[in-house]
Amino acid sequence: MIGWMKHRKRRRLLQNPFPSTWHEWLRSRVFWYPLLERQRREQLQDVLRVLVHEKHWEGCGGLEMSQQVQVVVAAQAALLLIGLAHHDYYPQVMSILVYPTHFMVRREWVDEAGLVHETDAEQDGEAWYRGPVVLGWKEVLEDAAQPGTGVNVVMHEFAHQLDFEDGRINGTPRLREPEDYPRWQEVMSEAFERLAVDAARRRETLLDPYGAESPEEFFAVATESFFDDPVGLHRYEPDLYEVLQRYFGQDPEKWFRR
Repeated sequence: MIGWMKHRKRRRLLQNPFPSTWHEWLRSRVFWYPLLERQRREQLQDVLRVLVHEKHWEGCGGLEMSQQVQVVVAAQAALLLIGLAHHDYYPQVMSILVYPTHFMVRREWVDEAGLVHETDAEQDGEAWYRGPVVLGWKEVLEDAAQPGTGVNVVMHEFAHQLDFEDGRINGTPRLREPEDYPRWQEVMSEAFERLAVDAARRRETLLDPYGAESPEEFFAVATESFFDDPVGLHRYEPDLYEVLQRYFGQDPEKWFRR
């Protein structure tokens, strides 16, 4: 019954015209939006509207939540979904919290002697399993307007949410077909190991060295690069690009070349 009611509300929501103001914000603030073909752009509009409508949005640290913040964040999160075979609008994400810029997070860690230490770490974004996504607005705006660096905080954190959906936090989201898993594991493992070696030797890398922290961070970093620097990723990591293209059902290199 709940699922039927939700579907009915979504259908009613999407029957309304897409707000012209939102369209202008997307054209001026979100680099990818004008590059999309008409069908993809309309899909993104629909996913964006559901995310804005269904999620709880909260401004933190003095940021006043506005529709523009919601639209710019939701558009980048929606970009990950518009080619997926099945999705339910990040069902585990109930809240999206946005700070004016990066924020401080207290971390605990245990040393070799078993002593617990606390440190404050500066973050641009965070994703919690069955919890909120937390973002810095300044970084969100910069990433949306200036692609090509391979860094995008919204895509990174929402890639984690895709990874979380099968209940296993391991860098492997729910793939299209069972036969996709062996190829995914082979390619992702080899690319992860290359990045780990290069990061340890302090070599310059296309992918953010932070991806060498763990397979789950590698998937998030690879997702950023796939959408933010697809030409570079396809050139230097063609197998990685191929498995991500298969998973996301999109070919962003064509958008950039066009």
